[in-house]
Amino acid sequence: MAGHSKFKNIMHRKGRQDAMRSKLFSKLAREITVAAKMGLPDPAMNPRLRAAIIAARAENMPKDNIERAVKKAAMGDAENYEEIRYEGYAPGGVAVIIEALTDNRNRTASEVRSYFTKSGGSLAETGAVSFMFDHVGAIEFDTKCASADAMLEAAIDAGADDVSSDDEDGHEVITALEALRDVATALEAKFGEPRKSKLIWKAQNMIAVDDEAGEKIMKLLDNLEENDDVQNVYSNAEFSDALMTKLGG
Repeated sequence: MAGHSKFKNIMHRKGRQDAMRSKLFSKLAREITVAAKMGLPDPAMNPRLRAAIIAARAENMPKDNIERAVKKAAMGDAENYEEIRYEGYAPGGVAVIIEALTDNRNRTASEVRSYFTKSGGSLAETGAVSFMFDHVGAIEFDTKCASADAMLEAAIDAGADDVSSDDEDGHEVITALEALRDVATALEAKFGEPRKSKLIWKAQNMIAVDDEAGEKIMKLLDNLEENDDVQNVYSNAEFSDALMTKLGG
């Protein structure tokens, strides 16, 4: 278990711009509704719903919006959304995984494919790139919740696999998929509610890209993030500090 691990999964700038806030709340509400519809409407008995609500709170989504999204499922007013995972290659051989919730599979597939084509990449079959990622649990806490040593010790005791602590980014605890709920419960009892607790796709190895390819990849990832049906985007691209500064990342 590497307490100094510097894992950085690319989840591109959700909520950083005010113009994206309404879209972000819509996506969070959709996940809450789907989670509530698939299980019990009680977050204490529905891990996915609890994770969705935690994510919404972390983005300062109003309490009324959260309650409305849960009630929508309970009252049977929710649309029938289908969970779909898309996989593809961005310029430079970078692997990309997209998780979507859609009420129109054909529309979403067409839009996702067009983003890849315009960027010089290509959409691939399911399974084409996911073997380059680990599907794991991720639990995040703010730096102020605990010292790096305290978080590492608590995470080990709870059964986590890895911990990364950074003064700027906070603490990130990685768990096996099936251990997420138990580890999250143990850490929450000790440090309070996390800012995130969910399943993610963690790249096994990052691919360093030059700035020319990096700009194309960033544009592709941003286009995907802006799509109403896309919930999460992951890649194994490693961008230069100069490019991230240039683009304001």
